Amino acid sequence: MRPEPHWGPPPDWQSQAPPPAPPARLPLRLRVLLLGPLAVLSVAAIAVGALFIYYTAVFPDPLSMRPKATGPVIRILGHDGTPIAERGVSRAYIPLDMLPTHAANAVVATEDRRFFEHPGLDVWGMLRAAVANLRAGRLLQGGSTITQQLAKNLFLSSERTFARKAEELVLALWLELRLSKRDILELYLNRVYFGGGAHGIEAATQRYFAKSARDLTVAEAAVIAGLLKAPSRYAPSASPVQAIARGRLVVAKMQEAGFIGPAEAAAASAQEIRFSPLMRVPDQAEMAYAVDFVLDAAARFDEADRDEIIIETTLDPVLQRRAGEIVERTLAEEGGKVDASQAAVVVLAPDGGIRALVGGRSYADSQFNRAVRAHRQPGSAFKPVVYLTAVERGLTPDSIVEDAPIKAGRWSPKNDSGRYLGATTLRNALAQSLNTVAVRLLLDAGADKVAATARRLGMKSPLRTDASLALGTSEVSLLDLTGAYAAFANGGFVNEPYAVRRVRTSSGKVLFQRFDAKSGPAIPARSVAAMDDMLEAAVATGTGRRAAIPGRKVAGKTGTSQDFRDAWFVGYTSGLTAGVWVGNDDGRTMNRVVGGSLPAGIWQRVMRAADEKERPFRLPVGTTGDPEAVAAAIETRAKEDLIARMLAEDTPVPAAGAAPASGATTVTPSGRIIVTPPGPH
Repeated sequence: MRPEPHWGPPPDWQSQAPPPAPPARLPLRLRVLLLGPLAVLSVAAIAVGALFIYYTAVFPDPLSMRPKATGPVIRILGHDGTPIAERGVSRAYIPLDMLPTHAANAVVATEDRRFFEHPGLDVWGMLRAAVANLRAGRLLQGGSTITQQLAKNLFLSSERTFARKAEELVLALWLELRLSKRDILELYLNRVYFGGGAHGIEAATQRYFAKSARDLTVAEAAVIAGLLKAPSRYAPSASPVQAIARGRLVVAKMQEAGFIGPAEAAAASAQEIRFSPLMRVPDQAEMAYAVDFVLDAAARFDEADRDEIIIETTLDPVLQRRAGEIVERTLAEEGGKVDASQAAVVVLAPDGGIRALVGGRSYADSQFNRAVRAHRQPGSAFKPVVYLTAVERGLTPDSIVEDAPIKAGRWSPKNDSGRYLGATTLRNALAQSLNTVAVRLLLDAGADKVAATARRLGMKSPLRTDASLALGTSEVSLLDLTGAYAAFANGGFVNEPYAVRRVRTSSGKVLFQRFDAKSGPAIPARSVAAMDDMLEAAVATGTGRRAAIPGRKVAGKTGTSQDFRDAWFVGYTSGLTAGVWVGNDDGRTMNRVVGGSLPAGIWQRVMRAADEKERPFRLPVGTTGDPEAVAAAIETRAKEDLIARMLAEDTPVPAAGAAPASGATTVTPSGRIIVTPPGPH
């Protein structure tokens, strides 16, 4: 029999069925959005954990970072031995338990109100600060907690980068894990800077109130806490009025935070604040730029000895103070009318010693030293370098030069007046600041030769070597340019400007002693005489007439950069050389301010105020206008000065460890310390 046909599905039909569809997968973009943050958080967590382990290995005990109990106190003396500043780096440590509660509360209220609530980072505080800054369009508030500030103080530099900020956040979290809130607050109060050279709340209280921080009243604690926002601006030694006003704002913050009640706040705001009468002697605002310059020059001696360090300088305290006052008053009276907001002044002795250095209008507003660090175009104030090169090539003040149109490649410089004088003397060309003549002289000598002359005069700034160099297009510092002019004033000797004469400890150990270099003059006497002749004419009959001082020899040169961005006057009398710069920090154009206007006026007032203690050099009768006689007189004076320096340096330098001669110290009823230097050995 034939088998019945099989009409149903084959026996293995189930094994031949198509496989089931795989489960649906999320789109790639969605997977990245979901898994990306998890991966980043995982990597960040691993990195933070690794950093925690690293910090714990390197700094097993954060409390060991407590500041040392004592450190060297740096005293700065003027050229006559009078004290002009004190920078105490004493870091006296005071436990939190010894402070009144309101002293710590004042700091918490103004710096980090949620300090006891957050884990080291205050997210809400950061967001609030960001919103306030966006609304104001400028940096108005900071979002850093006290823990973050301590982390930066203990471990990090002050540079502002994202990497440093990220490390600051990690360190803040690490500190919160390792220390209690009380330990963090105690370390912070003892390390933070309160201005005026005072680190830590105890040093600041001793500095400003002449008592211990454990005795602070509520009002005084508020003043101290208020300094943290801007120590240089609110320091009582710089501005007691601003310090008190800031303290009252802190009192209000303490009340808002619930640390004090309305009655206590009212009493604190009404309390009379009495600062120490000695605090202004160590930190006078007029001295601040010069003191910073001195401390930078002597920085390597800060840790050289735990004893008191005394820095003897070339500064004249009276002249320094008067120069600062003149800058501020002149800008207040005249600056606004001509849109000039800043000025700087340098005054040098014949040997290069800095008698006064004013780096700006207000140290409280800006600590940037424009006399030293700013590099601006000197304009025509650079022309004496060009003229000296020409004189050394054989020209004299009476040499005839041509004031006429000239081309240097595609460039065709013109005189400021737009007119040309034709044939004129070298003397008149410099006095009238003729641009075409300066360019013609540079092209004749070569830009390289002019740049070499500038280097010989001590100028260190980079100089371009094209025809525009003749008109001062290369940026220089005021200190550099004034130092170059000093060579014309002292008989041809190039002396690098300096401010530190000697550094010693109070026990007599000499850490540094400056010796005058004995070298021949860098400029021949005939060339010095010629430059002296022409620069005197620039003041007597030229663009610098406003700098003239009746009855005194004055020589100098004005300078104005393109579009009236910078204005200069640099010149000298028989005893001192001084330079003045006027302008705006942002390079904004002034309202037609030229070197012969505001700068020459400031220069004249500063030099009138100068109490010349150097023996004035007056030309013998009958030598004026006679280059040979002037050169002979300058050479004679140079020999006399060299002999005087040699005799002065025969005085033996105190040996290491020898006790210095002591002077008389007097304390006036007002509390000011007056030190009379010892007499000659």
